[in-house]
Amino acid sequence: MPILKTFLCSVQVRNISLSSLSNKIVPSNLKGKSKSSQEWLERQLNDEYVKKSRYHGYRCRSAFKLLEMDQKFKLLKPGYSVVDCGAAPGSWTQIVVNKLKLDKETEENQKIKGVAIAVDLQHIEPIKGATIIQESDFTQLSVQEKISNLLPSGKANVVLSDMAPRATGTYELDCAAMMTLVYSATKFSFHVLHKDGTFLCKLWDGHEVEKFITILKNYFSLVKRCKPKASRSDSSELYVLAMGFKGWQK
Repeated sequence: MPILKTFLCSVQVRNISLSSLSNKIVPSNLKGKSKSSQEWLERQLNDEYVKKSRYHGYRCRSAFKLLEMDQKFKLLKPGYSVVDCGAAPGSWTQIVVNKLKLDKETEENQKIKGVAIAVDLQHIEPIKGATIIQESDFTQLSVQEKISNLLPSGKANVVLSDMAPRATGTYELDCAAMMTLVYSATKFSFHVLHKDGTFLCKLWDGHEVEKFITILKNYFSLVKRCKPKASRSDSSELYVLAMGFKGWQK
């Protein structure tokens, strides 16, 4: 995930409460930032989902993207094994451990043997109930093997990918870099998903998307495009959800 997310989480915002979610926030500690950076940050901090994420204790607004898709498609259930690729700063993993009931040590929850694994190139602060593999390149086979070894019987019910490359501003290069990450996560999901498992990944809209969806339809019972409300309308970001994994032969 972009490094700006980490910066955003460090910006001081005062008096965040339920009643203040509609109030405009003026960001502090902007010394040395360009005008465009200041405008971006002010827009970000006054974003509805940024305010909600701070109120609810989520590390980033992206939590609401996964929450919306989970509410609609029931992706996450107690007892599931879930891999979160591109997890930093950890908002999706926060949702995962909550839905899997791994974040509270109750007698009932201890009987539920779910697993949440988060991996990212960047540092991720600890999340109760999750196993974190940080500062690790998911595209490396050694990292994928490490993840597989942490999964019960080497299998997962759900593979999530919110990975994105560092944008260069050159459309062709950025799309190619994104698809490299997408196909890496896809191949990994083919290896580790249980039958009827689920794969959810982020893409940037472009000519490769339909080709990718066509490929997934050979291996999953249901494949859908998703554009959560928390995903900005002017962003090319979208998600492809694939449910009902049929299996894969090498």
